[in-house]
Amino acid sequence: MSVLTINKLTSSVGAEVVGLDPDQLAHDDGLATAVLDALEDNGVLVFHGLNLSPEAQVALCERLGEVDRSADGHHPVSGIYPITLDKSKNKAADYLKASFVWHIDGCTPMHDECPQKATVLSAQQVARRGGETEFANAYAAYETLSDSEKQRYGSLRVVHSLEASQRRVNPEPTAEQLARWRSRPTHENPLVWNHRNGRKSLVLGASADYIAGMDVDAGRALLEELLAHSTTPEKVYSHTWSVGDTVIWDNQGVLHRAMPYEPNSPREMLRTTVLGDEPIQ
Repeated sequence: MSVLTINKLTSSVGAEVVGLDPDQLAHDDGLATAVLDALEDNGVLVFHGLNLSPEAQVALCERLGEVDRSADGHHPVSGIYPITLDKSKNKAADYLKASFVWHIDGCTPMHDECPQKATVLSAQQVARRGGETEFANAYAAYETLSDSEKQRYGSLRVVHSLEASQRRVNPEPTAEQLARWRSRPTHENPLVWNHRNGRKSLVLGASADYIAGMDVDAGRALLEELLAHSTTPEKVYSHTWSVGDTVIWDNQGVLHRAMPYEPNSPREMLRTTVLGDEPIQ
């Protein structure tokens, strides 16, 4: 069985993996198993200066699970999606501005797809200022609640919507924008995710609009309070990107956000997503 050499980056979330080359990651099945185990233990894995090619990135992800190819056409390599505010490279760049707010991917699917299992980002170009990616441990967020809070929050359900996430960065949309946002269905998810492995995490972030059955303002205030609790410094790892870095994170138990950067920044990340098979329940 392959073994990874890992250096913890914080006590709560994040670890650096050292001593690997791209070919190993792309072609060693045993190594892929070790990556999944390390991901469950650490939430985020960082590979400094790996210089993973798009093809090798997709090959790695295929060993972690099923690759999301729904956005094919944005990049010559199937399974690669460019993350950039440059509209010549990504026509949906305006939607990416919501990534500046803490979120979990996949809480507002078009149908009943499960949230993504994991996400891989590799840095092609970096911002001169800003553009770091921050990660917060949603398992630790639950584990550090009091017993009474765990009991109370365990029965709450939260309505998630694309509109909620987009309004955070565009509070005065046009009628056309609003109609486009509302064309994506809302989803009601438990506030506490009971995972198959026995762990529990909080499901929060930009798409969390209001708590079902609670006064809207009071529910939103509670969601903001819980998000603040979930993202205190000891639960967060902030990654400052260098060209060639690759980061993998557990999307089911880790919140993430990009720190703002200039709209004309050259920052470009290549993303590959591993589809999930575990519903929020």
